[in-house]
Amino acid sequence: MPTVNMNVNGEAVSGEVESRTLLVQFLRENLRLTGTHVGCDTSQCGACVVHVNGASAKSCTMLAVQCEGADVTTIEGLADGDALHPMQEAFRDNHGLQCGFCTPGMIMSALDLANRNSAPSEQEVRDWLEGNICRCTGYHNIVKSIMAGARAMAAGQGG
Repeated sequence: MPTVNMNVNGEAVSGEVESRTLLVQFLRENLRLTGTHVGCDTSQCGACVVHVNGASAKSCTMLAVQCEGADVTTIEGLADGDALHPMQEAFRDNHGLQCGFCTPGMIMSALDLANRNSAPSEQEVRDWLEGNICRCTGYHNIVKSIMAGARAMAAGQGG
């Protein structure tokens, strides 16, 4: 079995994996980072979104061995101790979640958008979320949360 080496949430990790092990499996089963969720296994729902080398990626369709030497950030890597990241604060403050299952993937996708565009329009946010599905809510508060989080990040607030 191959050994995979990567940095996850700023920490060097390695592990033996089968060649077919998905990144989401490696994160959840090998590293016990269970904030990244599996919702569909077909890259449609976005519950599994993490950042790989700074860009959002759906970890349910990416092999762990593809991340050899990569920097991977999961939802667990955002907060600084008890201080939430500004995007996490925005989701909390603007009621951008209900059951919470899709929330980690939504936040990770939102961070990628905010890092690319510090002032996205409502339509840009909605377009960006095309690959993320929430089965509980309408998207109004999610969009509101992302716009507020992007503003907070641009202003250097929070986390």
